[in-house]
Amino acid sequence: MLYIDQVDIEGKTLLIRVDFNVPLNGDIITDDNRIKAAVPTLKYSLEKGAAVIVMAHLGKPKGKVVDELSLAPIAARLGELLGMDVPLAPDCIGPEVEKMASNLKPGQIMMLQNLRFHAEEQGKTPEDRGDFGKKLAALADIYVNDAFGVAHRPNASVVDVPYAAKECCIGFLLKKEWEVLGEYLKHPERPYLAISGGAKVSSKLGILTNLIGKVDHFIIGGAMANTFMLAKGQSIGKSLCEPDLVDTAKEILDKAEAAGTKLHLPVDFVWGLDTDKPAGVCGEDNVPEDAMLLDIGPDTIKNFIEVISSSKTIVWNGPMGLFENPEFAEGSMAVCKAMSENVGTTIVGGGDTDAVVHKANLQNSFSFISTGGGSFLEFLEGKELPAFKALKENM
Repeated sequence: MLYIDQVDIEGKTLLIRVDFNVPLNGDIITDDNRIKAAVPTLKYSLEKGAAVIVMAHLGKPKGKVVDELSLAPIAARLGELLGMDVPLAPDCIGPEVEKMASNLKPGQIMMLQNLRFHAEEQGKTPEDRGDFGKKLAALADIYVNDAFGVAHRPNASVVDVPYAAKECCIGFLLKKEWEVLGEYLKHPERPYLAISGGAKVSSKLGILTNLIGKVDHFIIGGAMANTFMLAKGQSIGKSLCEPDLVDTAKEILDKAEAAGTKLHLPVDFVWGLDTDKPAGVCGEDNVPEDAMLLDIGPDTIKNFIEVISSSKTIVWNGPMGLFENPEFAEGSMAVCKAMSENVGTTIVGGGDTDAVVHKANLQNSFSFISTGGGSFLEFLEGKELPAFKALKENM
């Protein structure tokens, strides 16, 4: 991999793909962490005498111009963070954009309008994407990918631009993701623990299959644990589960035992008759018939903390319960706190997991918080992400 600090960028025009898909309330950005995450690469580029063209997407305009999804608020916020004006182009391609790009001087920056205003950006095949990527690449001398959040998507700005660009490299944000997920996890310090939660086994099957045999311990919580309880012949009341995956869960339990990976499942739960308030705590063998299991219980928390405390590398994706309701957030918060106190390497990824960490205000207590959701999951599944494939083939 070729990183931006290994490339001569002085006097060059850079086309930098970032992930600025931030939440908006009207024109107000409610969380600007993704914008802040790209600032180091942008500042470095400008300070080294490059002209910078930023490209990003926002929301799901489905190939049409949607005024509410203009990048204008994002350009304004980026300008505040950089302490300079960030002009927004009227489009991504076309004569007017080309003129703005050609007039850009070293140390100056501009932003292209929402990439997804063009249907070609998300075309499923090279034919669907057409020459959109080629037109984007023509705006600059060097293509820089710094958008891990879309690294798993075969979008024109991710996979086609590298093939058409004169030169390619990776920004600091993507470099860190690659170093931690792509390199460090090949040879982690042991004991190596994976923690997986959330609602569905189906969405984590790839991770379970890939990591069993590679990790020493695997903690499973959240509603996905219910399917494993069914696989063990236990009752789960009226809880969320995936009955069609019970046989798959049995296979995973058998595979883990054969591979020497110790699976840790909940032994007690906080349950309710609805998702509003808890009705009590029950053990795995005495789940009430009408119970909804909505968080891990105190004995499980104790068990999980013991495993977390004794591990030297931990990767976490997915909450332990319905953490959005404070009544059912204790399990997720306890896991979060225990991880934050671990002196080993602690890695977090995924939108809900990131939300738990920020809710606990412990974001500065982890070794690494990935900026990817789907990209993080696919990385843990052992897949080669389209962005890295395209960059490798064109560096």
